[in-house]
Amino acid sequence: MHWPESPALMAPLGDWFESHRRELPWRALELDGIHPDPYAVLVSELMLQQTQVATVIPYFKRWMERFPDASSLSDASDDEIHKFWEGLGYYRRARHLRASAQHIANHGWPTDIKGLIQLPGLGPYTAAAVASIAFQRPEPALDGNAFRVLARLLGIEGDPRLHAEPLRSWLRPALEKQGASRMTQGLMELGAMICTPDPKCGKCPLSVQCEARIMNATDRIPPIIQRIKPKESEIWLVAVEADGHWLLLEPAQKGLLAGLWKWPSVEAARLVGENLAAESGDTYTSHDLRSWPGWTQVYTHRREVVSPLHLRLEQRFEAPGGCRWIAAEDMARLALGKRDQRLRDLSKETGMAPLNDPPVASLLALIKHGANPVL
Repeated sequence: MHWPESPALMAPLGDWFESHRRELPWRALELDGIHPDPYAVLVSELMLQQTQVATVIPYFKRWMERFPDASSLSDASDDEIHKFWEGLGYYRRARHLRASAQHIANHGWPTDIKGLIQLPGLGPYTAAAVASIAFQRPEPALDGNAFRVLARLLGIEGDPRLHAEPLRSWLRPALEKQGASRMTQGLMELGAMICTPDPKCGKCPLSVQCEARIMNATDRIPPIIQRIKPKESEIWLVAVEADGHWLLLEPAQKGLLAGLWKWPSVEAARLVGENLAAESGDTYTSHDLRSWPGWTQVYTHRREVVSPLHLRLEQRFEAPGGCRWIAAEDMARLALGKRDQRLRDLSKETGMAPLNDPPVASLLALIKHGANPVL
């Protein structure tokens, strides 16, 4: 690769960042020394994985008030960390963060890339980000934003991720000369604010020497990656209430929503063509049914068209395997994913009679047999 030397090419980025950087609760004012709170950097980087800055800020502040250091987090329970992470998604990040805090509380901070990458949940990017921002190690942190900036700056055709190692080697001298924390965060900020998919080249401090701008190729460098269309399904999401209790699925140990409580749910396709019991044995009337407008819930590889339903029964039945009846007063302390939070909130509202007759007897029959989609 015949790229210009990085210290000279990247030099304008440092001054630009000093003048244009956003004030973020985890960002140190002084960029030339060790970060005063490496734990804050670790928390922010794990929260920022696949999540926008504006979304993370209130979660970060709330988290730091409850778990201000590694020691306080290391002793937290699953239910508590999931509750404080509730709504942020990708809940394994919370468990990884606690596991890292336990290691730090017991063994101290690893300050080089080899030690940091051994912490749970820290891949090459996150470990490099913590190393450079918290400890001034010249370790290039390349995420999607950074790859986009460098691909345009250097005129790299095709997927820049294929050049990850050469790009790290190329960028490292700039971090060594101009400051690891300053340059790493400057590159992040430039990609997030200026060198976006629709770039603002007139405001970019690197535009004069940007190969993609010179070639008028910022629309195709880097190329847009075609994503796999997620599988779509229609589900009934059912809040069953009886005797001041709600029926919920206990948290799974693995999977996308591990650690979270969920409402029973049944794929609509399961209700077609099955010989289900017409009589569930439970007593209810049309006045015991409530519904609300549905919505589409999007996961990484799945889209659910959700039809929410609240059913009130006269008495509880035996909870099927993996389910538990939860007292109404205990509902607020349980961590639920966004989809299930939404029905929990709706259940406090009046709702309306279902527009169409829902297959309640069939839904109950499947729920009692533990028929719920695995996420």
